[in-house]
Amino acid sequence: MNQNLTKLLGQLRDIWLHLGPTQRLNVAAATLVVVGGLVTLALWSSRVDYSLLYGGLPDGEAAKVIAALDDAKIPYKTGGSGGSILVPSDKVYSTRMQLAGRGIPNGEGVGFEIFDKANFGISDFVQRANYTRAVEGELARTISQIDEVESARVMIVMPENRLLLDKDTYPTASVFVRVRGNSPLQTQSINSIRFLVANSVEGLKPNHVSVVDNLGNVLSENTDDDSLTGLTSTQLASRRNLEQYLARKAQDMMDKVVGPGQAIVRVAAEINYDTLTRSDEKYDPDGQVIRTQTKDDQVTDSSTTANSTPTGITANTQVNTNGSGAASGPVNTTQNHNTTSTVEYDVGKTTSNLVETAGGIKRLSVSVSVAELEQGTGDARKMVPRTPQQLDQLRSIVAGAVGIDTTRGDTIALEELPFNTDFADEVTQDLNQEQKRDFWWDLARNAVYPLMAAGVFLILLRLFSRTPVQDIPLGVPVGRLLASHQGNGHANGNGHSAGNGNGMGGRLSDSIETPPGVVTVEVLNRLIKENPTNMTQAIRDWMSKGRTGEQSQN
Repeated sequence: MNQNLTKLLGQLRDIWLHLGPTQRLNVAAATLVVVGGLVTLALWSSRVDYSLLYGGLPDGEAAKVIAALDDAKIPYKTGGSGGSILVPSDKVYSTRMQLAGRGIPNGEGVGFEIFDKANFGISDFVQRANYTRAVEGELARTISQIDEVESARVMIVMPENRLLLDKDTYPTASVFVRVRGNSPLQTQSINSIRFLVANSVEGLKPNHVSVVDNLGNVLSENTDDDSLTGLTSTQLASRRNLEQYLARKAQDMMDKVVGPGQAIVRVAAEINYDTLTRSDEKYDPDGQVIRTQTKDDQVTDSSTTANSTPTGITANTQVNTNGSGAASGPVNTTQNHNTTSTVEYDVGKTTSNLVETAGGIKRLSVSVSVAELEQGTGDARKMVPRTPQQLDQLRSIVAGAVGIDTTRGDTIALEELPFNTDFADEVTQDLNQEQKRDFWWDLARNAVYPLMAAGVFLILLRLFSRTPVQDIPLGVPVGRLLASHQGNGHANGNGHSAGNGNGMGGRLSDSIETPPGVVTVEVLNRLIKENPTNMTQAIRDWMSKGRTGEQSQN
């Protein structure tokens, strides 16, 4: 095995020594390309693919994560800012579960995990302070989940517990947010933060939550809805929203009709902010209704006896024959029947209560500017005014879009005016030029590498085409044996070059004695065994030279 390897290396060395400069350069370049490709393939196949474990971590939490990864001996990489940590792709989810089991990362502040450990013997004040800290930490973590917010801090102020309650003392909260990219926070996100904090604290109102960003902008104000400032801001916001809504409706219609940028619509709305309660009572004299009715019916019976004896002694001394001790006489019977009826009537009455809330539209004023029509292009472009019929049609479209009501005094003003488009034309021209420049630059940048590769290929192809075909003489050319026995390297009289003193030709000339110009069978056999390729080429040369000589003799 070693002999074969040594023999192979020797043959390769001999081949290299007999190559020309251009052939050596080509072989070296091909070898470097192959070796470089193999090394690149090996490195690419053996590299570790990293994926994001956590991103956007604060420095403290990133340090905790890195310490945990070092303890677990898990390879990792950090991002440019240090807040992004990458681990091998096959270990992302297992590493996250391991770190979550250890409570890492837990975000900014302290959450309800502060109560995981039992603390005996602490005072009520410390317990309430810990609860407030936990609520602040949980709210900060929740607010940080908003896409526009990078981080947040929440401070809550709770009134002290006292025996006597003070209605002027109420809880308040302040929220500090760090926005992403230093862009202003949207109004919808601000309201979401305020309601989120207010609904997490007992007795806290959204108007008592202040939001401040990292640029020093106060994003909310502590105003009550029933205060003058609160009512004014609410009224202005509602009026602005109504005007923008109506203007947007009319603008969309005009853009479809006259084209984008060819019309401008503005709406001014007058809103009634008065709250009115109206009560009406109507009486109907003809519509009598019995309210109460009372009926009293009385019957009285009475009986009396009349004395018929004359007054005197005889009447007083007369004995009653009936044994009753009284003289009998006539009896009078009296019977009385009395009926009383009382009826009370109410006059028919209708009562109605009407409550008109604030927000009704009292009056609308619409202003519309329409660009004049253009005909022609370039220097031949000219403005053509619209006909009154076309203007009336546009006016009707706008009136229907915003809901013009002439009975309440709504007005609409539509005028056709020439728009100044010089600035827009310059901007458009600059954008077109920049777009063309970027296009050609991208095209040239993308084509430079293929052009360089094509140039290198053409250069190599040209070098290859100019490279002469060289035979690798591993044996001894026949002409050297036929030229002389001395091997001095000079040309003989027949035009063949003699072998040098160190070559094979010298050794054969010394070992085998042959007359000049004669090739023996032993020499031919030995040459064929050593190098069949060169012998075949030499025979072809002899044959071609022989034919050339015969033709010249003829």
